[in-house]
Amino acid sequence: MRWTALLLALLAVPAMARDESRGTAGRFDYYVLSLSWSPQHCAGPDGERDDLQCAGPRRYAFVLHGLWPQYERGFPRACGGAGRLSPALVESMLDVMPSPALVRHEWATHGTCSGLAAPAYFDAARRAFAAVTIPERFRAPVHEVYAAPRAVEREFLRANPPLTAAGVAVLCTGRYLQEVRVCLDRALRPRACGADVRDRCRGAEIIVRPLR
Repeated sequence: MRWTALLLALLAVPAMARDESRGTAGRFDYYVLSLSWSPQHCAGPDGERDDLQCAGPRRYAFVLHGLWPQYERGFPRACGGAGRLSPALVESMLDVMPSPALVRHEWATHGTCSGLAAPAYFDAARRAFAAVTIPERFRAPVHEVYAAPRAVEREFLRANPPLTAAGVAVLCTGRYLQEVRVCLDRALRPRACGADVRDRCRGAEIIVRPLR
């Protein structure tokens, strides 16, 4: 009887509340849209291997890092059935996700958990990215920008009235801006973030690297 009661209790726990390293495709609560600050990526060792993003003729500001299915706490990953992305699909994403390796990684790690076919997943990611208005001073800075993390967040809120402070997180590498995360519901509408998506910057002022 005790084992039966324990089993029933475990089955009663909603799947969406679990913090899992893997998950089931299509079973998640919301999305996180990750906007990566390209100059920061290119300033690190990983950037040395990204010729298209960091050494090509185009200079990138915010780029699409990914659209990540999330639980209210934690997230699924690598839900299986990834298959191989067609070269044409990878190529089609490079204007906003300028790294073929990143496109493939995001599909295998996050896209497979969306429950969508690859073309539909990347279409959703592109639409979510296009829906966010980048504040003016972060579109193409030619000099370092110094700002409080909260100021960066406020500028995104002013440029995007549907967003709220509870639905945006600013992340840094040390004192440098790394990315901005925007939380969206499954229909790609703004919503509050879960408990583990939060600001991660040290200090009262951060540095935004210029385009390179």
